[in-house]
Amino acid sequence: METANQHRRDFIKTAAIGSLTGLTLLSACNDNDDEEDQKVSPPEDLMQEHGLLNRVLLIYDHCKGLLIDKQGFPMEALLNSAGIIRTFVEDYHEKQEENYLFPRFQKANQLTDLVQTLLAQHKAGRTVTDELMQLTKSQNLTDTEKQQLITLLNNFNRMYRPHETREDTILFPAFRKIVSHHEYDALGEEFENNEHKLFGKNGFEDMVEKVAGIEKSLGIYELARFTPGT
Repeated sequence: METANQHRRDFIKTAAIGSLTGLTLLSACNDNDDEEDQKVSPPEDLMQEHGLLNRVLLIYDHCKGLLIDKQGFPMEALLNSAGIIRTFVEDYHEKQEENYLFPRFQKANQLTDLVQTLLAQHKAGRTVTDELMQLTKSQNLTDTEKQQLITLLNNFNRMYRPHETREDTILFPAFRKIVSHHEYDALGEEFENNEHKLFGKNGFEDMVEKVAGIEKSLGIYELARFTPGT
């Protein structure tokens, strides 16, 4: 009888341990699933950064309109916006594209004409930003300089709106097809590491806050103001 009871106790103990082990493994799998869900793919990362770029393009549009209407505004709003374009978009975001995406398309002989145009536009954009940053250092621009500024803002936005939409709708979707699954995942991690090295752990979020601050200084932060009829 004692032997039977002992067998029963051993069985219950073994079953309990097995259940706990299963729950532990299930929890670990769920944690891994959560981590996988939180990972951002390379194209998604770049498209989020395009969202930041679009908010700066809106600032450029707004300031261009004020210049055309001969209305004053703090010139540092434009200078700081151009600084974000220089540091985050041109020296980081575009370098990611130039170092990691464009060479892979060229090696695969895919979308090479588009890549060459995008590269040329990156170069042209940096030239415009140089001139913008130089002009916006002064609070007292001549009429001629204001007209130059209007032209620069117009040229930058006219180029970058179609530029980023071609990347979002053609280049980025095609990228997944020319790299392996492992390489795709590894690039996502490398993009994130590069961002943290240059801008800190919350680099993107900090840049969004900076842009929001500029929008507030110009009175264009509230989304509702862009609703027709309001």
